[in-house]
Amino acid sequence: MTARKRNPTPYSERPIARARRAKAVDLVERLVVEGRVCFTDLDDDEVAELRRAVDFAKRHGLEPRGKRIEKARIGARGLEMFLAEGPHPNVRSRRPEADASVVPVSTRLSSLHPAVAALKDDDEQFVVPAVLRRRSLLLLQALAAEAVRRGYEVKQSRSCYSRHEGGVDVVVGGFACAVSVRQEFPQSTNAERSARIVVELDHGRSGRPGRWRDRKSRALEDALGVILGEVEARATQDAQRREHEQWVRAEREVRWRAAMEEARKRAVQDQLAEKLREEAGRWQEAAVLGAYCDALERRLVQHGDVDESTLGSARRWLEWAREFVRAIDPLNQLPVMPTPREPTSDELKAHLKGWSPCGPEPGGR
Repeated sequence: MTARKRNPTPYSERPIARARRAKAVDLVERLVVEGRVCFTDLDDDEVAELRRAVDFAKRHGLEPRGKRIEKARIGARGLEMFLAEGPHPNVRSRRPEADASVVPVSTRLSSLHPAVAALKDDDEQFVVPAVLRRRSLLLLQALAAEAVRRGYEVKQSRSCYSRHEGGVDVVVGGFACAVSVRQEFPQSTNAERSARIVVELDHGRSGRPGRWRDRKSRALEDALGVILGEVEARATQDAQRREHEQWVRAEREVRWRAAMEEARKRAVQDQLAEKLREEAGRWQEAAVLGAYCDALERRLVQHGDVDESTLGSARRWLEWAREFVRAIDPLNQLPVMPTPREPTSDELKAHLKGWSPCGPEPGGR
């Protein structure tokens, strides 16, 4: 009789998977409620387990719709988790978004935005064949007009590094992004290749799209909505980055102040402990010298055949010794709580565990 083959337990039902799902769900729920969650004083195993929980959430679609979990280091033994908008840049599609708005492009160079007009009137800038120059100016004008319509600012570009390219700066929420146009193959003798132009965004981020060119399936004129959408995405990313940096600075200052408070307490304890040791040392010395005086007094009773001159000198020495012991004994009077002074920077640094007494910024650590 053959043994019945057991059905293997599905991975999702195994204890490790169930535990990891529970941790991932708990983390996502906390992020939704709190926005940011900090974990401090982690050991290597705890860091690894948190990363596994995040990976589980990503692989099994537990992240909130339209958001992604990001993590950042806090010091040497901490992690911060927070929710960022949109999918990760590394998983973006190369196809233009289906809902990207269509930006109308005029056929006439009239009623130009001041930044585009300034570029048009500058014969020393954007030196390319006239046909390409006109088309490029029309593209920049369409982009500028749409940006203004959306409430953004458009300025003359300060980021064109070659006289053979031209562009404008689009400012979204304080974030300035340079949009430049240039001839893609200026040295080519092939008419089709030499007629191609490229639109590029400066101030790029690793993994984000930043260059568009004519394709067989889509002309640059049809990509302007996508290009402006990328400017908006970068502005959002920049705002999130600045918000995160501000939060990190505030969190760092909170932890620095807590460390400083603890360091002050410990430095004051050091001062009081030093005072206690000093008084205990004086008390111990007084006890030893008092015992000596007691022994000397017993010896004087047993003076035997000692002459009066020597005996008188010994009594005077005992009297002086007793007075000296009373003077150095700290318990002759009831001691009071010492008033500690403000700790020095070196005294604080001994208890700050790597923080600087000068401030919370990493450069001071």
